[in-house]
Amino acid sequence: MPRANYLFTSESVSEGHPDKVCDRISDEVVDLFFREAAKAGMDASQVRVACETLATTNRVVIAGEVRTSLDEKTLKRKVKAAARKAIKSIGYEQDGFHWKNAKIDVLLHSQSPDIAQGVDAAGNKDEGAGDQGIMFGYACRETPELMPAPIYYSHKILEVLSKARRAGEGDAAKLGPDAKSQVTVRYEDGKPVGVTQIVLSTQHLDETLTSADVRKIVEPYIRSALPEGWISKDTVWHVNPTGKFVVGGPDGDAGLTGRKIIVDTYGGAAPHGGGAFSGKDPTKVDRSAAYAARYLAKNVVAAKLADRCTIQLAYAIGVSDPLAVYVDLHGTGKVDEAKLEKALREVMNLRPRGIREHLNLNKPIYARTAAYGHFGRKATRDGGFSWERTDLVDALRKAVA
Repeated sequence: MPRANYLFTSESVSEGHPDKVCDRISDEVVDLFFREAAKAGMDASQVRVACETLATTNRVVIAGEVRTSLDEKTLKRKVKAAARKAIKSIGYEQDGFHWKNAKIDVLLHSQSPDIAQGVDAAGNKDEGAGDQGIMFGYACRETPELMPAPIYYSHKILEVLSKARRAGEGDAAKLGPDAKSQVTVRYEDGKPVGVTQIVLSTQHLDETLTSADVRKIVEPYIRSALPEGWISKDTVWHVNPTGKFVVGGPDGDAGLTGRKIIVDTYGGAAPHGGGAFSGKDPTKVDRSAAYAARYLAKNVVAAKLADRCTIQLAYAIGVSDPLAVYVDLHGTGKVDEAKLEKALREVMNLRPRGIREHLNLNKPIYARTAAYGHFGRKATRDGGFSWERTDLVDALRKAVA
């Protein structure tokens, strides 16, 4: 039997965290190549990007493998411009990391033909997975977006602070782009009911601010982000616990694409296959199949077939069909798990091409995923976060009836 009363903690990091700066740049490159493909009349399904970014004091290195319509000179110019635009948007104009002055090296080259032959369709062969691996999706009833409460509210705290900082609201304008949050949620009878610990470390531009000063600035926003009644007199606050936090971003700590994968998913409340998302086009099942697994899990819970659902998908490089589909309903299911595993294959084509077409992933929708999680977001009219839709509810109910 699962525990009924316990504490669980998750963290989030802001768009100005060094690793998230790198995720954002890598995803801006993915979006750039989809936009350029459309301009050149190139089939979007032929775009290939595996882009890694490293950032440190006034230095950005962008490396990886791509397939694009751009010539080498134009590619480097446009990628550098996309990186500078991302850094400026995040808000970095400090001496040690400035969007205008940072040195940017672009080391992108063509995708390996050995990998391409496994991914590309040829003759009677459908497109294969871009790599081997396992991907997980998860959903539960703890929040309106069917996400675990600790990661959902850790994200929300930083989102409201970022919005206030960008809008220049009062003293929030004194905050910098780099921030981290963490909440410890108390569960009773298996349901989240409050927070026992709140951690918030945020960069500030005014060097005279103390930890107490920063708490006065951020506390109203944190309270607005959490459900009413979740903060009590016994809740412990840790705001800038080390004291001054003026030097932030890649100037304070080097960043790298793909180092915040638990922040990107479920905050540790569910398994993670290990593969990062950012910087990858959707032929990479690390990204697209993880989106598909979340989409299916969310629809299972939305269809009231279970209160919690974990789905695992497994792939082999160059092979189209998933090797296995696994479902765990954590004892909350209203339907047999083996029957549901079969139903999932019926309601959605889980080949890489099928996933990309079903979720309409061959388009520039990825930069917005780089901060505040890839899941638990609102699907948008232009196709962003399409994996958050719950449009399979009826099909799932019929498939398991």
